[in-house]
Amino acid sequence: MSLTRHFKETIQARIERDPAFREALLKEGVECLLSGDVETGKAVLRDYINATIGFEELSGLTDKSPKSLMRMLGPHGNPQARNLFEIIGCLQAHEGLQLKVQAVR
Repeated sequence: MSLTRHFKETIQARIERDPAFREALLKEGVECLLSGDVETGKAVLRDYINATIGFEELSGLTDKSPKSLMRMLGPHGNPQARNLFEIIGCLQAHEGLQLKVQAVR
């Protein structure tokens, strides 16, 4: 099921006005990837990118075409680990934060 335009606009508006929500969205995307939920992780990162940096600017930072980046994070995309970690690194730098892994039992 695809998201409605109203829902996407609501999320984008909140991302623009709420830095804590923006950081939580980035963190959630990475946590999904680390837990093995790759499809959700890619979708969250795609939404984060669309609402913040945009694929055009990310393209300039990664030297990859915007369309290639969109395909990587699309439903059928299968990005190489190198590309995925480069994207995450750029998003962290853009947001001005450093995510860290913490072991939890």
